[in-house]
Order: sequence, then structure tokens, then C-alpha cells
Amino acid sequence: AWCGGAPFPMPLLVENGFLPDLDAVPAPVSKAAKMMFLNYPNNPTGAVAEVDFFAEAVKFAQDNEILIVHDCAYSEVCYDGYETHSILEVDGAKDVAIEMHSFSKTFNMTGWRVAWACGGAAFVEALSKAKSNVDSGTFMAIQRAAVAALAGYDDFIVGLRAEYQKRRDALVDGLNSLGWNIEPPKAAFYVWVPIPKNYLTADQFARDLLAECGVLVTSGAVYGSYGEGFVRFALTIKGEDKLAQISEAIQSIGDNLEISW
Repeated sequence: AWCGGAPFPMPLLVENGFLPDLDAVPAPVSKAAKMMFLNYPNNPTGAVAEVDFFAEAVKFAQDNEILIVHDCAYSEVCYDGYETHSILEVDGAKDVAIEMHSFSKTFNMTGWRVAWACGGAAFVEALSKAKSNVDSGTFMAIQRAAVAALAGYDDFIVGLRAEYQKRRDALVDGLNSLGWNIEPPKAAFYVWVPIPKNYLTADQFARDLLAECGVLVTSGAVYGSYGEGFVRFALTIKGEDKLAQISEAIQSIGDNLEISW
């Protein structure tokens, strides 16, 4: 951590819709804290935050003099007509928050390392100073490509959302046919899946999916202790017929794994 900072994890639990319970943060922690990171739509859970939660977070930050850094990289990948929200929709948010967005998710530009930040002017200026001491900036050709991507946003985003929604529906419907009871995520391109009851750990289930079914997932345990009991399926897959690949994966899971609930 920079400047000797120490993290305080905030659990994201099913019963809270995978939103942090700000009232559960101990007073000594909230008073000592300088910065709070939020990420909605969320990786890995696919959870979304509504404006009322962001208003609560802004009030929390105001009361405790905390800067909120909101990672909003998945905001444009949303489904079924759902529209995600920015923390900057809340009155007073610019006094306590800065929001980050990445071209990697919206425009499939993973690895291009181009993004932007928006929020209070003092926070953006501080970020610029810090960034200028980390590297010398993004290659100009990539910046020009990002400009072109933004100019074509309206035409591009409709197809992107439709493609990921088809994959999401195929995966969720397939898993539910095997006994899961998963609600389709409203945004992001992940499906957060509880492990079957006959598995003790997420690592064990992830290993069997790979070894027995040829299906690669991420064990929830890599995200911390509160991720135990889940695995993350990603909708970012290669190949010509992606829906067929999802169907084959579901078939392989059903044929090769013993699953009990």
C-alpha cells in the first residue's frame, strides 16, 4: 500500500445484495480511514448499486472525511434495459468522490491501458500528479483509438450488450437446468455461482470443473474469505460459436460431475 496504508475489508454478502454494510464499519476504522473503494457493477459478483446506496456512501464519506474511489468500469455492460448508476448522480458527491472508467470493458480494449477519471477537481488533479510519477502516459495512437471508440459508442454498445446478454442467458439457463437457482445478473460479464452442497470448498469445485469437464472458472476464495462458497464464470470466451461452447460446457458438467443440493 502507498504511504503505509492498511486495508479494512468490507464483506459483500448475499443477504445485503453484495453491498457493503457501512453501519458495520467500526467507528475507529471509519474515523481513521482516508479512502474507500467501491466497485459497481461489481466484479466478481455482478451486483449493482442503486442511487440510494450511493447516497448513503456519500453521507458516510462526508461524515468521516473519506475519499470514495468508485471503480465503474462495467457501467456500460448491462442487460434487459437496466441502466447502471454513477455515484456522481448524488448531490455533493464531487466533494468526496472520484469515479474511474475503463475502455477495457465497454470497448473490448483489454490490455490497451486506457481509461479516464471524473469527479471533484482536486481529486482529479491529485490523481494526475500521482500518475505522472508512475509512467509517462498512454501511447498517442491508443489515445486516438479511444477517441474513435467514444465517437462510435452509440452504434457499438447495442451490439455488445446484446451479445453478452445472449451468453448470460445461455449460461444461467443451463446452470439452472442442472439444479442451480441463479438470478441473471443485471450487469457486468460475470456470473457468481454458489458451489454444490457436496463440495466443501470453491477450490475443490473449480478443480473438478477444469479436470473433469474442461470448464475454467475462478474460485471465489481468491477474492478473500467471503468469496468462499462461490465460483466466478466469465462470459468472455473465445471461439466462433460461443453459445455452442456454453451449451457444451453445461452438457459436460451434467455428464461428468455429481452435483447435489
